[in-house]
Amino acid sequence: MNIQILTEYFIQYGAFFIFLIVFLEYLNLPGFPAGVIMPLAGIWAAKGEISFPAVMILSVLAGLAGSWLLYLLGRIGGTRLLGFYFRKFPGQKEAAEKKIAYLREKGCIGVFISKLLPVARTLISVPAGMIKMDFAKYTISSVCGVFLWNLTFVGAGYFFGEKAIDMFT
Repeated sequence: MNIQILTEYFIQYGAFFIFLIVFLEYLNLPGFPAGVIMPLAGIWAAKGEISFPAVMILSVLAGLAGSWLLYLLGRIGGTRLLGFYFRKFPGQKEAAEKKIAYLREKGCIGVFISKLLPVARTLISVPAGMIKMDFAKYTISSVCGVFLWNLTFVGAGYFFGEKAIDMFT
């Protein structure tokens, strides 16, 4: 997707477009460029087309909604899902078990730190659900991490303007 197409979608669908793309990206679905959308949303905020607080609220709510869905998936069917995954990728079993042990040991701090790391920030939700981490604590840790991650990208767009496009594409 190029910048012009994304801009046209934003003009047509507005804030809903930001929410939808960020939500889908937090579900770890390939092809949804939240790393491009968030800086663009920051640029749109800098131009006055949407307010910066609105972009932050939308992007954090979208990230949290996606995280909750994956948490629920892990809580309801995580063990079966993991069993299926290990049958397909048996070499990943040891690494995955280490990550689950890490999460059990670190708890909320593990979720918060993972939300600041590419790929891990979306995937951590499933094992958090699997170990039945307290939902309120999971949510607070997720919100803090999602906020910082999104602030970095939206803030880059807002403060660096058009030059931010070159940084993220």
